Order: sequence, then structure tokens, then C-alpha cells
Amino acid sequence: MESWLFLALVLAIAIVGKNTSLIIATGVVMVLKLLPFTTKWLPVIQSKGINWGVTVISVAILIPIATGQIGFKDLFQTFKTPAGWIAIAAGIAVAILSRYGVDQLAAVPQVTVALVLGTIIGVVAFKGIAAGPVIASGMTFVIVSLFNLHF
Repeated sequence: MESWLFLALVLAIAIVGKNTSLIIATGVVMVLKLLPFTTKWLPVIQSKGINWGVTVISVAILIPIATGQIGFKDLFQTFKTPAGWIAIAAGIAVAILSRYGVDQLAAVPQVTVALVLGTIIGVVAFKGIAAGPVIASGMTFVIVSLFNLHF
């Protein structure tokens, strides 16, 4: 019962915040909870969902290459601007943080609750996009590691 109330609260916040992605995500999870064999499927989705999501995002990112909107000329132009080099460095940093984030989520599940809360606040209050919980977990890992190293 508690999980339904929690999901209903998230749904209400998403509706008030007019965040379609969070509304759909919460609705999908609520529908999944109603289906038979939920106890089997939800853990599978939880463990594999991030990889599925990354795959879908990767497909969306590659579409401009497939349609010819981005070509080798654009690739070479990237190396000619500071913004291009910064974007490359940011991409590397995000990939590394995401690796640590996945490990962090598996090792310290209670961090997930804080990340969900932070993501909801960021999405609803600041009109952000819920695209970075894994990265946020990686950032948490790095900051906590530095904190533990220092103290």
C-alpha cells in the first residue's frame, strides 16, 4: 500500500509540475504493478531498464547521422572550437560518472531514494529533465569518496 501512495504522490507532483515524462513514467510503473507476475518483471526492468534507456537515447542521438544532418565535416569542425573540445571532455566525464553511478546504485540502494527525490524536485521545481539519475549517482559516488578520503 505504501508504494501506491508514494507513486500517487509522485504522479500528483508530476501533474502539478506539468511534466509529461514523469507523468508517463509513473503511469507506466503503476500499470506494471497491476499486471500479473509483477514480482518477476519489475526487478528485471529495474536492473536492465537503465541499459535499455541508454540504448534508446543512443538511437535518438545517432538519427541525425543516419539522416545526413550530421556528417564528417561536422565531426572535423568539432575539433576547431573550444566548445567542441569542452563537449568531448564533458561526454567523457559523463560516461565515467555513469559507470560509477550504476555501481553506486547497486551498492547503496538507499541513495536511489535521495536521487529520485532530487530528480523530482529538479524536474518539477526547476523545469529540468529526468535524464541524469545515473550521472547524479556517479557524482554522489565521487563526492562521497572524496569526503571519505578527506575525513
